[in-house]
Amino acid sequence: EEKFEDFNPIPLASASIGQVHLAKLNNERYEPDQFQVAVKIQRFNIHEIITTDLSALAVVARWIMRYPTISKRANIPALLEEFSASLFEEVDYLHEGKNAELFAQNFSGRKNEVIVPRVIWSHTTTRVLTLEYLSAIKITDYGAIEAAGIPLANVAERLFDTYLKQIFEDHFFHADPHPGNLFVKPDPDGDTQNWKLVFVDFGMTGVVPDLLLARLRDMLIALATRDAGRIVKAYQALGVLLSGANLDLLEKATAKVFERFWGKTAPEMMKMHHREAVAFVAEFGDLIYEMPFQVPENMILLVRCLGILSGMCTGLNIEFNVWTSLMPYAQQLVESEKGSKIDVILKEIQRFLAVMLTLPYKTDSL
Repeated sequence: EEKFEDFNPIPLASASIGQVHLAKLNNERYEPDQFQVAVKIQRFNIHEIITTDLSALAVVARWIMRYPTISKRANIPALLEEFSASLFEEVDYLHEGKNAELFAQNFSGRKNEVIVPRVIWSHTTTRVLTLEYLSAIKITDYGAIEAAGIPLANVAERLFDTYLKQIFEDHFFHADPHPGNLFVKPDPDGDTQNWKLVFVDFGMTGVVPDLLLARLRDMLIALATRDAGRIVKAYQALGVLLSGANLDLLEKATAKVFERFWGKTAPEMMKMHHREAVAFVAEFGDLIYEMPFQVPENMILLVRCLGILSGMCTGLNIEFNVWTSLMPYAQQLVESEKGSKIDVILKEIQRFLAVMLTLPYKTDSL
């Protein structure tokens, strides 16, 4: 009653850590467009509940590290430590407010494409976050988006593009792109080209350090150029391979995957005949059985984020093609690599000559 002119006790949205209520600010102190706000309130005692749960998980983590099958693939206590740090940041709404403002600043040059609700700092504390209320369509409400005249394929492309910018340009990304945190805001005048992507909930964010960024750039370039050898080297640099992994076999399997799946959409990939799968297993059975990958703790948020993002884009557009969406960014990275374009061209000529010397070769490879 003291802080708000009106406050709806029925939550607009609800999640594990908190819930959101619609409210109105005192109209004597604020501009008319700031009247309606979304107030995110933490659940009672949530900090103590999280602390208890994490303490229990720490005990379990020590137990399961006794199993070699698990301990050789992941440092569970280190993963838990990374997860815990992220979780405690998520229950600090002052931290979330600062994240929201940083994200908005990073996209200040693209306000016609991406918007973030403003933080009302006068009504924000560690446990209460008050934001400008933006009326928009939930990103998984496909019917409503299409009814507004906005092609779902365009939404998928813009969403994917924003994450390439976040990771490779801003080095700071929204790590929780699930449907409750993403919305589409149609143009109030009905211009179907002038819609905006709305991001909310910045409790879980990730930072990409320079060293990790350099390795991810290598991975992206390798994916775009179908360079299986460079992919394996990127795996090594990222620390995702177990010691003693059969690198030659892994490179050969990666090349085979590129040959079969590169450039394909999800439905095209699903058309692979059973015989192909059997043949692949027969050739690379040892590699599949061993699965020489481990989970690096410094990438847990990024890997989780990309997994959710992949599902979101495919949900919006079943024909979404991650390969073609990556190409413009990858091309920029190739051209900005150390040296010059001549270095890249010489490398391609060298690779082409190597193919020419190994006859016979496939016409489609030529």
